[in-house]
Amino acid sequence: MSVARPAPRSEIKLRERAYDAFTEQLLKSEIKPGQFVTQRELVAITGQPLGAIRELIPRLEAEGLIVTVPQRGLQILPLDITLIRNAFQFRLILEREAIAAFSQAASDAAIARIEAAHRAIVESAQSGLTEQIVAEAQQVDREFHERVIDDLNNDIISKAYRVNWIKVRLIRQNETSLDEDLVLPVMQEHLAIIAAMKRRDIPGAVQAAVAHIMSARARALRLE
Repeated sequence: MSVARPAPRSEIKLRERAYDAFTEQLLKSEIKPGQFVTQRELVAITGQPLGAIRELIPRLEAEGLIVTVPQRGLQILPLDITLIRNAFQFRLILEREAIAAFSQAASDAAIARIEAAHRAIVESAQSGLTEQIVAEAQQVDREFHERVIDDLNNDIISKAYRVNWIKVRLIRQNETSLDEDLVLPVMQEHLAIIAAMKRRDIPGAVQAAVAHIMSARARALRLE
């Protein structure tokens, strides 16, 4: 029986570049949710070769970022109430476990570094928000969630979380990304989680994390 040879490293890098280019353009709204696209349009949008795009499509379909619609072609994932509910439910399932595990196992020094990064944003914001501070807050926000998830040391969970993060960003993008009105509230919600972590209060940390995620879900559903 013949054994399939692994793809050359150059091909893997090309596929990864195509994936990164696609998701970057998606999050920049150069590709719109619900939009129908052809392979050649994706080549033009991403700047990647046709071969890489063809190999990319099965991955995007598997991750739910593209849907093949019979007789119409490729559709960027359409956003609807069901997607919102599913994406945030998935976050809750993953982050409950991750927050509990991190609260128990993370070192005091690691928690202190995370807290310091958040307090630096809050302090900077006191004198007025700038685009740079908002961008830094977005980075701190994402790094906090990904650090907690990655600390589970489970590649399957980490990859699934990042795909879901893309979907969450696309949902009511202006509301779920950190604009000026959300920087301080989100940092304070994170600090409530971190305070419970410092106390090694696992139920308290999980409860604060659930409240934080449900707040974002409410904004996405325009319930606030």
